Amino acid sequence: MTGDPETSTAEEQVPARGAVRLTLDRQFGALFWGKLISGVGIWIHSIVAAVVVYAATGSALWVGLVSVVQFAPQIFLTPISGTWADRGNIVRQIVVGRVLCTVGSGSTAVFCYLRGDLEGHLDAAIVLAATLTTGLGFVVGGPAQQAIIPLLVRRSEFPTAMALNSLPMTLARVAGPAGGTFIAAQASPALAFALAALAHALFVVMVLLAALPGGTEHAANTDFRVRAALSYVRRDRTMFLLLIVVAAVGFGSEPSITLAPIIAVDLGGGTHLVGQLTGAFGLGAVAGFFGYRLLSRPIRQPHVLQIGLAAMILGTTLVALAPTAITALSAFAVTGAGFMIANTTAMNLVQLRVPPVMRGRVMALWMVGFVGSRPLASILEGILADAVSLTAALLVTAGVILAVFVAFRPKRLDFEAARL
Repeated sequence: MTGDPETSTAEEQVPARGAVRLTLDRQFGALFWGKLISGVGIWIHSIVAAVVVYAATGSALWVGLVSVVQFAPQIFLTPISGTWADRGNIVRQIVVGRVLCTVGSGSTAVFCYLRGDLEGHLDAAIVLAATLTTGLGFVVGGPAQQAIIPLLVRRSEFPTAMALNSLPMTLARVAGPAGGTFIAAQASPALAFALAALAHALFVVMVLLAALPGGTEHAANTDFRVRAALSYVRRDRTMFLLLIVVAAVGFGSEPSITLAPIIAVDLGGGTHLVGQLTGAFGLGAVAGFFGYRLLSRPIRQPHVLQIGLAAMILGTTLVALAPTAITALSAFAVTGAGFMIANTTAMNLVQLRVPPVMRGRVMALWMVGFVGSRPLASILEGILADAVSLTAALLVTAGVILAVFVAFRPKRLDFEAARL
């Protein structure tokens, strides 16, 4: 089964499977549930690392470095990983990536168990070093996880599959931060990191048992260079702008991690409120999943994307002005809903448009935009929060999304290639 354009007419005449059937499919379902479990591990690690680093240093900038070491490698190494996905074994990449994540979270757990309460910048630096390993795991396995989706579904199932592909990390964003901060507060950060490592290990097992397809065959003279994908994106203005939108969506999601500890303190809350703020973003994103499914039917995808961006702008602005914890939680939920709608729509448009021969490399560029923008956001927001104010950091974030919203005008773009 394949979602590539060359899919046979007979296969396309088979009724498209709905969300439930896809999640129960042996291959797509294994990837879906494995990403959900592993996603919980990712968010446990991210939020608990932010908490312990902030406790050790008291600096928003150092909290921002947690995202930097996790996601900055995407900027430089992910395009190479995308090339591997186009010409190599996709399943092997996914497994190796998750093994690195297991090592990163597991080593952090061991260090926190041996060290106890972390103090000072040296302890924080060691946590950052272990967290970098998880970031390298994202680099190796990320493009492969995105590139394999069209190999598991029919083209008619793309919208549902893309929405489901975004849902695991969204659900994980609800359970991971809240669960991670609860475990860290009630038991220990070491236990939280250990559970994160276990989650990644379980994903490895599920992938191996699912017997996923290794990849697709290409002509012997296929150009697998990263430069070829960059040239394609540069020539295709619509694809280029879609990747810019993806970067803005990633940028706009960062306050729920980098600024959550500072917002919680500013509102008189503690560690539990940090998890609740990040969880509210995730809960809103879950609502955004259903919103996307409803909006996609009567409205063309590019306009759905605009609705998602508008919701992110509104929600982020409301967080900046929130006077109480309840208001901030509600505003983060609005931002999360917009994030889910915009991210899912952009991913669907990209996957439908990209030629199969360079899907791994273009999805690597997608990850560079989505994940690579987060270190920039975390550093900028950390500096603004420390040097100016929390409100300024949030309003600048909203302004970045607004600029992209203004630039993204569907009537001036070509979406015919996506056959919408």
